[in-house]
Amino acid sequence: MEDLVKLRDEIDAIDDQIVSLFEQRMAVAENVAAFKRSVGKPVLDKEREKIKIQKVTEKTSNAFNRQAVESLFGQIMAVSRMLQYQRLASERTDVEGFQVGDMVTTPETKVVYTGVPGAYAEAAMDSYFGSEIRGFNVETFGDAMEAVHSGRAQYGVLPIENSSTGSVNEVYDLLSAYDNHIVGETMIKIEHALLGLPGSRIEDIRTVYSHPQGLMQCSRFLDAHREWQQVSLQNTAASAKRVLDDQDMGQAAIASRQAAKNFGLVVLKEKLNDLDNNFTRFVVISHEKVFRKSADKISVCFEVPHESGTLYNILGHFIFNGLSMTRIESRPIQGKPWQYRFFVDFNGNLREQAVRNALHGIQSETEGFRILGNYIGVGQQ
Repeated sequence: MEDLVKLRDEIDAIDDQIVSLFEQRMAVAENVAAFKRSVGKPVLDKEREKIKIQKVTEKTSNAFNRQAVESLFGQIMAVSRMLQYQRLASERTDVEGFQVGDMVTTPETKVVYTGVPGAYAEAAMDSYFGSEIRGFNVETFGDAMEAVHSGRAQYGVLPIENSSTGSVNEVYDLLSAYDNHIVGETMIKIEHALLGLPGSRIEDIRTVYSHPQGLMQCSRFLDAHREWQQVSLQNTAASAKRVLDDQDMGQAAIASRQAAKNFGLVVLKEKLNDLDNNFTRFVVISHEKVFRKSADKISVCFEVPHESGTLYNILGHFIFNGLSMTRIESRPIQGKPWQYRFFVDFNGNLREQAVRNALHGIQSETEGFRILGNYIGVGQQ
């Protein structure tokens, strides 16, 4: 036991030296930041770090220590960069051109949603904006993005995530492709029903239409009717309209009760969802780079080199600035096999210095960086 105590005392003494030397190193790093600022030199110097790693690993005595020292110094240099980014970011007065502003709506404000009247997207639009706007519908998510981008609509409402089936991947891809921005979000409870023509019965059904997510969210019910042909359409309300237009007693749609009212259909069965607590989160988009003073949620996207540890180092910017991530999503990049674009949501406001510090660091070390928006998160309005 005495030998163990002595060994621990030795480790404590070494650790004290490590801490002291680390603080000395960080003090020098601050001076490096000041110099780089004065000459306009970027914080990240990949070639310098590569040479540094090679030199320190050559001083180790075995393969295990070599790998450990490579990892250790990689982290030390990452932390050093974060400190330098903080010093440089403190001088910035804006972030990517975003400005504080309110969402002003009038009875003439145009808001676009996807689908036809009775779609869940229309319900999300009504939930967020109320009735004092001019809502209109388009067929696809891309059509909605284009309407906002061109100015044909001031705002758009698009589904981005469902609590049971996950992300709406196409919307994530469109957010990176278009120069539109998230200015708000809302959440709608999804309650699917089986809709048919008046006089039809469940026993008559041969084909069921719905959005792909609607079919997935009712998989247990549909598994009990495997003889039915499942057909995916653009959205749930369009599926209800298809049943009305075809006037075929053997067809049904999975959609909302509101869609049944809109198209004169009857509800053959309610509560089809696999999960009772089934919600879809919708984002509100605008072409303007604005955010409210009370905005508390930020969405960004970026690409990282296809190298070990790169994503880990990027996420460190959130940790070292005390920011809480709420979601991370990845999407494959077209034309770049096995490379991915990352979407991150985190809590914060673009006026906060910690947010500016993190974003400056992330932007400096990634490709295709974009701030998608700063807005009031669901449940905080």
